[in-house]
Amino acid sequence: MITVHYFAGLKEVTGVSQEQANLSGYTVQQLAQWAAEKYPGIDAGAARIAVNEEYALPEDRLQPGDVAAFIPPVSGG
Repeated sequence: MITVHYFAGLKEVTGVSQEQANLSGYTVQQLAQWAAEKYPGIDAGAARIAVNEEYALPEDRLQPGDVAAFIPPVSGG
């Protein structure tokens, strides 16, 4: 199992701030596809995905106990 966190506006899209999912062995790209199928409108491609507090590459694999986070783009001034 992994823990998946959703930040900012993604919490409103998903209706949850975090959840547990049996996605061990998935790549980060597959995680994004899973989220897009589960939550239409999440547009996971626009969000950065971090695994264990470090930005991840699409080909990185998730391990049991990992914590993944969907981080939407932010702007500021």
